[in-house]
Amino acid sequence: MSWNGKRAVDYRRIEKIPDDWGTAVNVQSMVFGNMGDDSATGVAFTRNPGNGDNHFYGEYLINAQGEDVVAGIRTPAPINENSANDQSRNLATLESAFPECYKQLFGYQRALEKHYRDMQDIEFTIEKGKLFMLQCRVGKRNGVAAVRMAVDMYKEKLIDANAAIMRVGPNQLVELLLPMIDPKAESATSPIAKGLPAGPGGSKGRAVFSSKDAVAWAERGEKVILVREETSPEDVDGMHKAQAILTAKGGMTSHAALVARGWGKCCIVGCADIEIADDNKSFVTKKGLTIKEGEWITLNGTKGLVYQGSLGLVDIDLATNTTYRDLMTLVDKVRLLKIRTNADSPKDAKKAIEFGAEGIGLFRTEHMFYGEGSDKPLFLLRKMIMSKTLDERKAALAELFPFVKNDIKATMEAMAGRPVTIRLLDPPLHEFVPHAADKLQALASDLHIDGAELKKRADGLRENNPMLGHRGVRLGITYPEITEMQVRAILEAAGEILKAGKEAYPEIMIPVTCTVAEINDQKVIVDRVYKEVCEKVGLKKIPFMYGTMIEIPRAALTANKMATTAEFFSFGTNDLTQMGFGFSRDDIGSFLPDYLTKKTLPADPFQTIDQEGIGELIKIGIERGRSVRPKLKVGICGEHGGDADSVKFCHRVGMNYVSCSPFRVPIARLAAAQAAVEDVLAKKSAAKKPAKAKKPAAKKRK
Repeated sequence: MSWNGKRAVDYRRIEKIPDDWGTAVNVQSMVFGNMGDDSATGVAFTRNPGNGDNHFYGEYLINAQGEDVVAGIRTPAPINENSANDQSRNLATLESAFPECYKQLFGYQRALEKHYRDMQDIEFTIEKGKLFMLQCRVGKRNGVAAVRMAVDMYKEKLIDANAAIMRVGPNQLVELLLPMIDPKAESATSPIAKGLPAGPGGSKGRAVFSSKDAVAWAERGEKVILVREETSPEDVDGMHKAQAILTAKGGMTSHAALVARGWGKCCIVGCADIEIADDNKSFVTKKGLTIKEGEWITLNGTKGLVYQGSLGLVDIDLATNTTYRDLMTLVDKVRLLKIRTNADSPKDAKKAIEFGAEGIGLFRTEHMFYGEGSDKPLFLLRKMIMSKTLDERKAALAELFPFVKNDIKATMEAMAGRPVTIRLLDPPLHEFVPHAADKLQALASDLHIDGAELKKRADGLRENNPMLGHRGVRLGITYPEITEMQVRAILEAAGEILKAGKEAYPEIMIPVTCTVAEINDQKVIVDRVYKEVCEKVGLKKIPFMYGTMIEIPRAALTANKMATTAEFFSFGTNDLTQMGFGFSRDDIGSFLPDYLTKKTLPADPFQTIDQEGIGELIKIGIERGRSVRPKLKVGICGEHGGDADSVKFCHRVGMNYVSCSPFRVPIARLAAAQAAVEDVLAKKSAAKKPAKAKKPAAKKRK
């Protein structure tokens, strides 16, 4: 029954554990820690699971049974001084109360860690002065602790480099990238409560007081913090949906702390400074402040501090984290895949370099028309789109050219010679058409036409299915002057950087192609503009590559033809998944949850590559492309490039690089290294297997 209970089902779904694994049961005789003051029970870790410190760490209770320690009903005492916190500092340690048992326990924990070569989670009971070891297992830890333990154990020669790399889960690495509360905002604000720091990082959200409410509020887009007296396995779904967890009771080995630690979620436990109201809709602090359901609170999970309101969050400076740097040094020695980033501005490019990016795998030219400072270039783009004649369009493109060139140049300069893959204009033009009356009027005035004529032109751009319509390379074929302007901007920007004695290496990428004829059509423009730019800037050569995005199934199937012209492929797995499944990315939310609940699909194919179907298209594309161009450079630039399982797939099929958002670059680096280690381990395993006996030769048929 427990295997099919709601909490078990929720936990398996969150942790991606198969339903058919089943559960194991240990049967053993009981010992009792509740036989009086000479008995006790406790939970300990061979190292601190919260920060990775190499100190024996744990909690215990006198005259109690094991569940009492994690239930949060009583405040557990520390096993030694290293385990003490603000709530337990005045309680007698196990080391002082049961010195002989502690000495035995300390020896056992050292032997266990040395034997298993990993941090151990130990449960023990003392019955009438005698120590009994109940069980040990590999201990759960948060990401900060996982990185530190892996590096420390490698330096201690307890494990080798490959083991250290495999010890850290890609999602655990996210915790080192978690935001923290803005120090300026925090210093100017007084905490309203303090508890135990069970999960690091900063987080903010609206206070909710039940797992059911956390799920409901999160599903409608609210960021919430789950506030509970104490959590139980029944709360697992709400805990997962919440941004962070705050409990009034419990210690560092309580249910909330253990679960949050495993997920890398910001968490504060044992916060005795708050009292939750009987109606479970608010809490009151020691100073009498009431926080009602829906009000914003901010948690500092690293220090255990609770603040009223929504405080700003900032990123952690990884440059000062030596254990992270040490781990990534090991990672970079092992991995074979290069890691690039998807970036559209110098700011994003610099951030990605800090995270270890080795180039840009996707620079989206259309992104310069969004956000801060985009008003003028966006107006000129709209002017070009609404132009009726070739002369009007060319005039608008000439005005737009310096903006495009400067934007590309600044990003290439930030990348300092690293390759930058620049995708030519991809979205359908109707996306840029203005809707506000004042913007429409300004555009009409600049084009010297009336509002009715402008509306007529705008209506002419509307399409029934624009994502499969007039976009990408189709724009360049219909309006070659658009391709010419962009290519000239790219090559002139690169030429000027080279003339200044710096390095630049652009890669021109044609999107949404389905036939080599499209690539050849655009190549004619590129070749002509290249010669003109070389002459203009006074260079004999401007190094660059010419390639295409493979995002249409036909392109993957005819990759041997596409590669006769394309020097590189970048798989656009977002569109390839959309077209391969026939799923609209914009509308999938209405049915995907049911598909996942009923296991119609094992996972969201837009989050992790569908290796059975879309993966086969990718493999076919790579094999056929390299059959005619053996040194074809191959990468991936969809958001799958930051998903660990997808990165490992890209390694196995022989890609040169993956590209993802700057924030996910470290995750991709680690996943790429783990894929390389898994290859090594698989080969060693295969080498150990005895050779199969040869079968007797079959008799020839008459």
